[in-house]
Amino acid sequence: MIKEYRTIQEISGPLMVVKKVEGVTFDELAEIELPDGSVRRGKVLEVNGDNAVVQLFEASAGINLAQSKVRFLAHPLQLGVSGDMLGRVFNGMGEPIDGGPEIMADEYRDINGLAMNPAARDYPNEFIQTGISTIDGLNTLVRGQKLPIFSESGLPHSSLAAQIARQAKVLDGASNFAVVFAAIGITFEESNFFVEEFRRTGAIDRTVLFTNLADDPAVERISTPRMALTAAEYLAFEKGMHVLVILTDITNYAEALREVSAAKKEVPGRRGYPGYLYTDLATLYERAGRQVGKDGSITMIPILTMPEGDKTHPIPDLTGYITEGQIILTRQLFRAGVNPPVDVLPSLSRLKDKGIGVGKTREDHAGTMNQLFAAYATGKEAKELMSILGEAALSPTDLLYAKFAEEFEKRYVSQGNDENRSIEDTLNLGWELLSILPVTELKRIKQEHIDKYLPKKD
Repeated sequence: MIKEYRTIQEISGPLMVVKKVEGVTFDELAEIELPDGSVRRGKVLEVNGDNAVVQLFEASAGINLAQSKVRFLAHPLQLGVSGDMLGRVFNGMGEPIDGGPEIMADEYRDINGLAMNPAARDYPNEFIQTGISTIDGLNTLVRGQKLPIFSESGLPHSSLAAQIARQAKVLDGASNFAVVFAAIGITFEESNFFVEEFRRTGAIDRTVLFTNLADDPAVERISTPRMALTAAEYLAFEKGMHVLVILTDITNYAEALREVSAAKKEVPGRRGYPGYLYTDLATLYERAGRQVGKDGSITMIPILTMPEGDKTHPIPDLTGYITEGQIILTRQLFRAGVNPPVDVLPSLSRLKDKGIGVGKTREDHAGTMNQLFAAYATGKEAKELMSILGEAALSPTDLLYAKFAEEFEKRYVSQGNDENRSIEDTLNLGWELLSILPVTELKRIKQEHIDKYLPKKD
């Protein structure tokens, strides 16, 4: 039997202290019944002796200390999971907000989950096509990988996220593929954009969408990505699906964590973030991967806006330690009209070599990828030199490299939001651009591949 307490001692912001409690545990769900019969929810943040600190999911306004009742429900926050979740839109607490019926749950799962056991992990090595050349061709995404996108405020990371969710697929065709999309701390306008975009393109049918708005409570912001990952784990490891999880924006999540930490009066770490920020982010990111003996997989693309574009800020810095690479968007390319403005040189996918080659993409993928990186780096140097010394100071080969860099940004990096390129289109475009350079400069590609794929000049 659930016991009721009328022993609320104090309320401070989102925190409430309940005294003289028995058998209450950390992370347990609580219900607060107000004198008018309305119910608000919270979770236990701390238990000290017979005192429990409860964090409220809603505002604390209107809670009467003497007359309100508190019930502890003996279980943490849970999500009812089912295959019927596909095509539905939920809020950050896992409640449907699309006007559809309640989900008939197959089971209820603790949203906190667990990081995957390293011994049970299978190595990620299968290609996922996103339809975006800078990712597929140069920073290849593989099933089970964690590949974040580092962006800045005002850059089109939302439309890039929607494009990846819309276009992503596995090439064997027979696989069940699903997208779990969690929008954390965004505006209503952005939330509406994602929902309408997925409905317009039909991508909603294979998507589970969780949206948490900027005016929702901070604690809901903390639960949203965990709701999404719980749904992803069910679809991947119970239903055998290949699930792509997109979390945007991790910066809003970390800000909510800082807000809650400050309310608890914890000693702050770097830039005011809690000292356990690394551990907390790891509990999210490490839930992605492949498991030995299971068909499904969870691939994760967290998107985060770097405050002031600073890569050394705690959020991108710690994310970089946990994940396998990063895709970086820059304002410089955005101003030049390149969309998506992916800066390919500092971007990196640490697992890209495992997902390319014969039987996965194409035999020439590794060579062309290395050659495109090298040629673009040389071309950018040539362009910088040209801006300082003038065109006359460059050799004919340097001028060709400068032309290559320009064409590369214009045609390979920039592709707009509606162009879905197959891996063959991306590789062929790479060869087309490499044909700008003399054949003697293609030192990173096997001769047999040059003979087979390089477009013949008239």
